[in-house]
Amino acid sequence: MKKYLNDLYKQIEKFPKTSGCYKMYSKDNKILYIGKAKNLRSRVKNYFSKRTSHKTKILMNNVTNIEIITTNSEYEALLLECNLIKKYKPTYNIKLKDDKGYPMIRITCEKYPRIFKTRKIINDGSEYFGPYVNVKNLDLVLDLINKTFKTKK
Repeated sequence: MKKYLNDLYKQIEKFPKTSGCYKMYSKDNKILYIGKAKNLRSRVKNYFSKRTSHKTKILMNNVTNIEIITTNSEYEALLLECNLIKKYKPTYNIKLKDDKGYPMIRITCEKYPRIFKTRKIINDGSEYFGPYVNVKNLDLVLDLINKTFKTKK
């Protein structure tokens, strides 16, 4: 293992076992990857496993520093990760890089409110709930709400 990877591994041993986000930096201090975890120490240690994918090995060969941000919950870590990825657009993050983000439930403030899935927040007085990671379950819940309350789509 390269010396700097050894040093990183020692640094990770001191990471808390709490939820949060981590940012992986290159030697020129560019953010390469942002991730979230229930257990920061355990998750980041996984990057040093011999069973990692080829892509992960390439990433780790370029990582020289890892910074963590602890959160109070997994949900908070999810929101933070999403916002950090959108802000920094790291090279190795593919999922949320396109500003797609996770879907939310939107309830409009019209006389007859509509309830539907959205990925963008509009400042029009609507109520938003989420984000939700499991889109299929969100769709099932929305179908149930719309059938039960006979809302317009």
